[in-house]
Amino acid sequence: MKLRFLVVFSMAATLGHAAEPFLTHTDVFKSGEEGYAGYRIPAVVTASDGSLVALLEGRKDNKSDPGGGDIDLVMKRSEDNGLTWSKLVVVDDPGEKWSASNPSLVVDRTGARIWLAFNRWKPGKGSANSRPGSDDCQSWLRWSDDMGRTWSAARDITKEARDYERWGSMFFGPGGAIQTKSGRLVLPAAMCPDTCKVMGGTTGWAGSLELMRPYTVFSDDHGKTWQRSELVQALADENQVVELADGAVMMDLRQGNGDRRYIALSRNEGSQWSWPTLGQTVTAVATSIERFSLKAAGGDRNRLLWTGPDGPGRRHLVVRVSYDEGQTWTNQKTLSGGIAAYSDITVLKDGTVGVLWERGVTETSQFVTFTRFNREFVEPPGTFVPEWK
Repeated sequence: MKLRFLVVFSMAATLGHAAEPFLTHTDVFKSGEEGYAGYRIPAVVTASDGSLVALLEGRKDNKSDPGGGDIDLVMKRSEDNGLTWSKLVVVDDPGEKWSASNPSLVVDRTGARIWLAFNRWKPGKGSANSRPGSDDCQSWLRWSDDMGRTWSAARDITKEARDYERWGSMFFGPGGAIQTKSGRLVLPAAMCPDTCKVMGGTTGWAGSLELMRPYTVFSDDHGKTWQRSELVQALADENQVVELADGAVMMDLRQGNGDRRYIALSRNEGSQWSWPTLGQTVTAVATSIERFSLKAAGGDRNRLLWTGPDGPGRRHLVVRVSYDEGQTWTNQKTLSGGIAAYSDITVLKDGTVGVLWERGVTETSQFVTFTRFNREFVEPPGTFVPEWK
């Protein structure tokens, strides 16, 4: 039985807050059910008709990453703002002991097509042991023109998305793809050279260094052709992107080592990237960032939302708000106090927010849960909301 629970923060409505704060949770996937040992790496998008499409990895044999078992991409849809969900549908089954991974979803406003970017891996292959000049790691697209009910045949873009002869592997997102105001589709990605880890050190420290580098894959012709950006000058991966009010694109990056994320900016819609700066303090994990409101589009002010575990470790999922386009984050609110890992955000058609995330009770990723809240949850009456110019 799916768990549904509702937490309502009962506060009197005041001027400018027509609704009371609310927070709801619905378990969408549960490990061990519907033919899969576990579910991981969630991505969610709001289709142009307001329906929700939740897509993630269905891990058949165990909960291991690609290379450790058979993985399909599976999906559920909701037409009532995440209260109930459809039966599970397999979107991509790459073959016996193959892995399909790292879904990244974006809606093209022209025609309302939903794009899905993802990876396929040969049996026994993952990011750490895929070889340059081989098809151990593959990059694929599917799309839906009926709000996620059905999907196109898969299209291979491996040689567009990856430097085939020099890179051992790449993967998308997960989640976090966008379409800019100009119409460019931007997919977050990260690559490995011939190896993903090396031993390194300085005086007083030695250990394993992650060698993954982030970049984007983008299209200016509604998905007909795709190009790669330059690499970001950081050892990082599992990034998401968001367009800022001034048209810049910001990339929020999972660090390879340490406890600080990285931030990089692009002034040409993701083609080139600034020297990275340190971001938020958080354990190494995939987090989510999303545009919530935009003054230029009729919003009362500019807001970005970010979700991730506040810690210690992968625990205590929170949402934070930025009113200065990602320079600072405030108004932290707890979504769940328990075990929490990867998350992805979508803004629903009614202006509320949905978060699809990995939830645990006794261990990581026992459930993938959809959490919904409204603006009043992060800005209850009396909350100080700074102005930013």
